[in-house]
Amino acid sequence: MASQGNCLRYEGCNFFRHRIVLSTLSGRPVKIQGIRVKDESPGIRDFEASSIRLMDKITNGTRIEINETGTSLYYQPGLLSGGTLEHDCNIQRSIGYYLESLFCLAPFMKLPLKITLRGVTNDQVDPSVDTLKATAIPLMKKFGVDGEHFELKIIKRGMPPGGGGEVVFSCPVRKLLRPVQLTDPGKIKRIRGVAYSVRVSPQIGNRIVDAARSVLNQYLPDIYIHTDHLKGVNSGKSPGFGLSLVAETTEGCFLSAELTSNPQGQGSTVLPEDLGRNCAMLLLEEIYKGGYVDSVNQSLVLLLMTLGQQDVSKVLLGPLSPYTIEFLRHLRSYFQIMFKMESKTFEERKGAEKVLLTCVGVGFSNLCKPVK
Repeated sequence: MASQGNCLRYEGCNFFRHRIVLSTLSGRPVKIQGIRVKDESPGIRDFEASSIRLMDKITNGTRIEINETGTSLYYQPGLLSGGTLEHDCNIQRSIGYYLESLFCLAPFMKLPLKITLRGVTNDQVDPSVDTLKATAIPLMKKFGVDGEHFELKIIKRGMPPGGGGEVVFSCPVRKLLRPVQLTDPGKIKRIRGVAYSVRVSPQIGNRIVDAARSVLNQYLPDIYIHTDHLKGVNSGKSPGFGLSLVAETTEGCFLSAELTSNPQGQGSTVLPEDLGRNCAMLLLEEIYKGGYVDSVNQSLVLLLMTLGQQDVSKVLLGPLSPYTIEFLRHLRSYFQIMFKMESKTFEERKGAEKVLLTCVGVGFSNLCKPVK
């Protein structure tokens, strides 16, 4: 990476979405070149183009230039406008792919955001809508993003490859984010989950729940897994099933794991019992890694800490994912912020080695929010 003047330049398609999101927040234009130049079909994919269209909808005055082959993109951000919007997400990626970007931007809009997203709600690549609803929304509330209109509603479920799902995300605007001290995750007190089945037998949901409980009941008595069977117009266009589990601690921290069946016509058939057991094991692995935030939301908590008031924020995380490590480098490029990292081990609690990250927020202020 090399920057010329105020414009940041990158090569390749990795971390495409976060480069655009950070560009929008920092106001720094970005140029991404060499996007999949060696592929048989070079250039940006349909789901990335859909993500750029979404950015264009929620902002005002954004300038986007893409060359003929789609291998080079210039993005000059405008102001975040918000309002009531609709967007049809590309079904190559789930709605979670687009929601992760909106979580970063929604508190800083001019008008409160209320957006209807249509597409795939649960797939094997991105965090599902269920997981983001159970983990990301409580996390954002700790930074002061709260209110009666802060919610994520699942109207219809859509499984790959057909999609057909629909969710509504609404978020109030905030002038400033408050600093946080998320250093004590506490102990696991209960596990909640949802076993969903779409266009298949309703009995599959019960089989998933029984299999997951056979593993988790050995560790904890307070377990409730809700079965969500949808049919008719609310069930999307493709059959499928899956499980999303969330462990809540005594300190209000949420750790998640999820699994989804293979899309129709792709891969081998997945038994509901295997899916339930494997998802329960994944949750236990996430609990072993520990930290105040699960692997899915590491980058979100670091971004909100960066944008907070000019005060010290701390968070205790489990082992950093490669994605999070690269995200920290991006934060340094866009906001000139560095995190202090300390390795932590707790003798009284078994588990993976933890990392304590400390930073002083840049004091990001929502300039669009009208003064009352």
